[in-house]
Amino acid sequence: MAAMKWVVSLGGVGFLRPAPGTWGSLMVLPVILLGPAAAALLALLLLMLGLWALKRLAEADQDPGWVVIDEGAGQALALAALPGFGWLGVALAFALFRLFDIWKPGPVRMLDRQKTPAGVMGDDIMAGAMAGTVLLLLQALGVSL
Repeated sequence: MAAMKWVVSLGGVGFLRPAPGTWGSLMVLPVILLGPAAAALLALLLLMLGLWALKRLAEADQDPGWVVIDEGAGQALALAALPGFGWLGVALAFALFRLFDIWKPGPVRMLDRQKTPAGVMGDDIMAGAMAGTVLLLLQALGVSL
């Protein structure tokens, strides 16, 4: 049980206060130094690991604040939409992901209401996908990130 808490809290980062979700999001930012493919791979790895671990943790269905593997996965997915490292792009990916994660527009809210491991992970994956979509649209419009 302690091992599962360690996994879903990203090695204890989820127990940092205040704003554990923000800390969980910040933790994965360095992956962009390895490029967008590494960020996408990390998102997939954290998603799969999160689903596996959350199924083994009874209290995880309530999405306690210390569960931040979902924020890590969503943030990594947003970073995967960047062409590479650039301060503006990373800051925008972080801000957009946190905005969609906290605000919970439409599909994010729908997934957040599911009290299952898939719901716990899904709302942050959707927030990351929405942030990534905005980043890709900005790049298509010629904005350098």
